[in-house]
Amino acid sequence: MTTKLLLNKKIVITGASSGIGKEIAYIVAEMGATPILLARSVDKLEAISIEINQKFSVQAYYYSLDVTSFECVQKTIEQVISNHENIDVLINNAGVGYFDAFHEADFHQIEEMFHVNVLGLMACTKAVLPYLLETNEGHILNIGSQAGKIATPKSSVYSATKHAVRGFTNALRMELHETNIHVSLINPGPIRTAFFDQADKSGTYKKNVEKMMLSPEDVANRIVELIIKPKRELNLPWWMNVGSTVYQLFPRLVEKLGGKKFYQK
Repeated sequence: MTTKLLLNKKIVITGASSGIGKEIAYIVAEMGATPILLARSVDKLEAISIEINQKFSVQAYYYSLDVTSFECVQKTIEQVISNHENIDVLINNAGVGYFDAFHEADFHQIEEMFHVNVLGLMACTKAVLPYLLETNEGHILNIGSQAGKIATPKSSVYSATKHAVRGFTNALRMELHETNIHVSLINPGPIRTAFFDQADKSGTYKKNVEKMMLSPEDVANRIVELIIKPKRELNLPWWMNVGSTVYQLFPRLVEKLGGKKFYQK
């Protein structure tokens, strides 16, 4: 993707300090967009901004953001609008996960997953949406997960948060159907990022699914394609989504046939 299809577009990315958020920032910058990077790790954002400027001669801007604080989100988005006049695309990418059997899960980690994955995503959307409605254009992309379509043992809470993201995204899309604002949901399978360093302390899940992990670069490219040609949902990889779809129709059968495959964590 080297053409300037996103020239002058202002693209806000939460969780931009690593993983697919960082990769998306590189790609949209190469395509002429202005990346606006949001995360708690300001040092990492600064390094990414410098690298983008050196590689693509594009100025990437960055702001410290804790998505778990609605007041912080509102203040940061107001600052972004004040400095850049408008936002064209919001990518709600910030996320956190912990894999544990529910009876062993730390309740503070349960709260954190909901605060970041669900309420943080909603807070960012609620802060940006009035500006999109004012111009009657824009695009909101929410990063969900295949875990939001089919839950597995030791991901009960994480799956619950991604089920919530899916429900929220679908309802928001319908609320905005008479506007020119697009709403998209991205449901990736496991991605080869630092996410699992925290989510999967034992390393068991990462080891079991290593061969099927998606590369962050490939996922980021597909998400940027979605910005250029919006559609309601992107599922990666396609074969995992087939399994999720079949599960919705025949849950008992899939759980029976799946057997040990569901116990990868």
